[in-house]
Amino acid sequence: PFNFPAMVQFWFWPYAVATGNTWVAKPSEQDPLVQEYMADLVDKAGFPPGVFNLVNGAKDAVEGICDHPDIRGVSFVGSTAIAKLVYARAASHGKRVQCGGGAKNLLVVLPDAKLDRIVPNMISSVYGTAGERCLAGSVVVGLEDAHDAVRRKFSDAASKLKVGYGLDEAVQMGPVITRKHQERVLGYIDKGEQEGAEVALDGRKIHVSGYPGYFVGPTVLDGVSPDMTVAKDEIFGPVANFMTLETLDDAIEWINKSPYGNAASIYTSSGKAARDFRYRARAGSIGINLGIAAAMAYFPFGGMKNSFFGDLHPQGRDAVRFFTESKVVITRWI
Repeated sequence: PFNFPAMVQFWFWPYAVATGNTWVAKPSEQDPLVQEYMADLVDKAGFPPGVFNLVNGAKDAVEGICDHPDIRGVSFVGSTAIAKLVYARAASHGKRVQCGGGAKNLLVVLPDAKLDRIVPNMISSVYGTAGERCLAGSVVVGLEDAHDAVRRKFSDAASKLKVGYGLDEAVQMGPVITRKHQERVLGYIDKGEQEGAEVALDGRKIHVSGYPGYFVGPTVLDGVSPDMTVAKDEIFGPVANFMTLETLDDAIEWINKSPYGNAASIYTSSGKAARDFRYRARAGSIGINLGIAAAMAYFPFGGMKNSFFGDLHPQGRDAVRFFTESKVVITRWI
């Protein structure tokens, strides 16, 4: 995908090559130059020709990879809609497949959470990389009487974020990837307002002087109900959707009913609540007092339900198993 043009490929190809395979990289057509640079580094490192291969393209390139008889396995990360298509097409040719899809990640705040300490972490979760990542927090649920306090502190902190050129070290949030994506995110904010949400912090008309880009400012929608579009769809932008639920059971039920299952986080001082959450919430990555539930690379990465298609995830032991095949040899010497 476009959002991490270097890192996502590293979830796969080092494992593939280390276990004796060759690799065909097909980067996003929206930012292909990172993998061009990676191919140059691979050549300079002395890899034999044909070990690391680079193919640029769009739909035709993806279909060619899925269909090619010499390709034994396919690893993919993108939207759920495309992940389903890639999984079905590659699997129909007998290939081993692992496909990461979209997400709708919940941040659950209990009344005993230490707001002054957790709000900066929540801000990073929702607005880091302008919300364009599959582990971004999207729906914030303040249980019982936690809602108003966390929404006020969160909105105040979000309003102070500096938006601008992403390579400026003083900037805290850059633009989104394209004008089309900017319009998509703005459309979701409009949709949320039309369906009854309150725009508590409006990033639709942000102006960044001195740098052209497709900017959307930090946005907070309050009073979001479970039936609203913004509560269910992956927005992939800097929008926090605040929803009120009564109990931890309600929050876990909402997570488990979602078609996505990439990540879910809980903020609490209660070990019992954290333990209950970690065992019952159906998501591939669980965060406790952190909103970006990304494990170290020696653990498998990936979700459940419509966030992942396959049985072996990227990274860790799963990756080694995905890129190798086992056989049983029975011998008898006469």
